Amino acid sequence: MSDTSIIPHLFRTEFTKIVSVLCSRFGYQYLQTAEDIVSDTFLLASESWALKGLPNNPKAWLYKVAINRTKDYLKRDTLFHHKIKETLQIQEKERLEDFELDMSDAHIEDSMLKMLFVVCDVSISHESQVALALRILCGFGVDEIAQAFLTTKSVINKRLYRARQTLKSSQFTLDVLENDEIPIRLPRVLSVIYLLFNAGYYSSTNTSLMKKNFCFEAMSLTYLLVKNPLTNTPEVHALFSLICFHLSRFDARTNHENQPILYDAQDRSKWDNSLIEKGEHYLSLSAKGKKASKYHLEAGIAFWHTRKNDSGKKWHEILQLYNQLLQIDYSPIIALNRTYALAKVKGKKVAFKEAKKLELSQLNIYYLLLEELSTDSIKQKEYLKKAYSLTKSEAEKCIIEAKIQKLNLSKK
Repeated sequence: MSDTSIIPHLFRTEFTKIVSVLCSRFGYQYLQTAEDIVSDTFLLASESWALKGLPNNPKAWLYKVAINRTKDYLKRDTLFHHKIKETLQIQEKERLEDFELDMSDAHIEDSMLKMLFVVCDVSISHESQVALALRILCGFGVDEIAQAFLTTKSVINKRLYRARQTLKSSQFTLDVLENDEIPIRLPRVLSVIYLLFNAGYYSSTNTSLMKKNFCFEAMSLTYLLVKNPLTNTPEVHALFSLICFHLSRFDARTNHENQPILYDAQDRSKWDNSLIEKGEHYLSLSAKGKKASKYHLEAGIAFWHTRKNDSGKKWHEILQLYNQLLQIDYSPIIALNRTYALAKVKGKKVAFKEAKKLELSQLNIYYLLLEELSTDSIKQKEYLKKAYSLTKSEAEKCIIEAKIQKLNLSKK
């Protein structure tokens, strides 16, 4: 590894930590200033390490330079210094030279947890929350975020700008996570993490590496909640369990060409049993709550998908969980997924009728499912052509083309 090739990895892992600590000390309205200081730190690292070589402890080097950059900023920006001196709680007797940042692991985790709750403030739109979480808490670049959500850099930059401006104008502070604040903010926090995970796990346009990065960043954020006694609620355990179960099958979901592999055709030897066991552990912990959330039900569905098909109970259980999920959190996609379980329990004919009622004509997966459930070869070809026209992934298009060719050959 060259002296500077480590920088992208460090940016992904340490940028988020330093920004969170700086905001914890400055105040969250100065998010942009914190980002600028940390970005300057990494720019200096790339220049210095290219000339002088990699320091013995790159992380410590970054932390030290970030602290020095902060001191320099406070010295040269008199207005900023006067404006936030009270916020920083720097007493008159405290010299700027003695200014330090607590970069211990415990303080970093605490700062990141606070930042997660700040990012998910109700005054920030949901789209901007997701963009800000990916940028500030996961260290993703604007290009990566735009690619993940099939939009442009300009759109993502606007979302980030609006979120930063909202924090700046709200003068929001969060010195300590309070028990009465957590129930209000936690559902939104979980919703944002859930969206981050889905952006990776269900993406059909991104590379396998990017999808996996999204998933593991969502897992890391959930684990922050799991580790903190104020936030390790049954609902948090359920979400963490759900993520573990899904990630256990990640490597079996696509082939070497990044083409999707259907559930029944997956190589179970590629499933990660350690993640399945971890998912079972946290699913058990989640049962200590008084009510079942959508994360409980989805974790239950994911759990049964890790079971072998040697029991007729499996698909009946999955179908019942889908029925409960639709009652508390209806969505056409969940209803569509339910029809697959319905086909396993009551047959393709019944499932086909249910799927047709949904009329999700803008989704390729709708037509792919209709093709799977149909017994009419002419209709199957029609559904595949419609699915092809709506598909953006070249890998998926190849699979659909192969299915169409197979139907053509079967008619000869």
